[in-house]
Amino acid sequence: MKLNILILVVGFLVMCRSAQQSLFNGKDLSGWNIHGTEKWYVEDGLLVCESGPDSAYGYLSTEDFYKDFELTLEFKQGDNGNSGVFIRSTVDGTKISGWQVEVAPPGSNTGGVYESYGRGWLIQPDPILDKHLKFGDWNTMKIRVAGDEITSWLNGQQMIHLDDEKIGEGEGSIALQIHSGGGIKVKWRNLMITEL
Repeated sequence: MKLNILILVVGFLVMCRSAQQSLFNGKDLSGWNIHGTEKWYVEDGLLVCESGPDSAYGYLSTEDFYKDFELTLEFKQGDNGNSGVFIRSTVDGTKISGWQVEVAPPGSNTGGVYESYGRGWLIQPDPILDKHLKFGDWNTMKIRVAGDEITSWLNGQQMIHLDDEKIGEGEGSIALQIHSGGGIKVKWRNLMITEL
């Protein structure tokens, strides 16, 4: 009897750990930290990032750290639309360490992986896959990070798969980016994470 109860409890804990969770409540920025002077706000249930007065880099990072996970989210680019999703990242002021899955205008490697303040581009998608980006409309991105491996999908199409030991050593939060240069606006919704 005790063994059966133990199995049920362990099974429940595993199920809870692997359950999908929302990173954004649709009301405010609870659970997130703002870095920099760029604008991050909630409008009509959407998370919005927009260039601010300094037209500099800005980040919105989760308070919690996530190591191995599958993240799905939707984004809609307006204006320039140069942004990104960082994994296993830490931010000091507006200097970020970690790896960015690119969110950018057509022809700019959406779904590729870039290491800021480090090795630069680690992998770029085949240019033919750029046709899957719906600029100015809602897009669904999925990012899976497990150990040394990272895979990204855009609207159901796998964009990249990378095995990198340095990524495997990373620790940190998930962070959304707004690129420097001004004139940028991106909307986000349905940010859902499943820890692996």
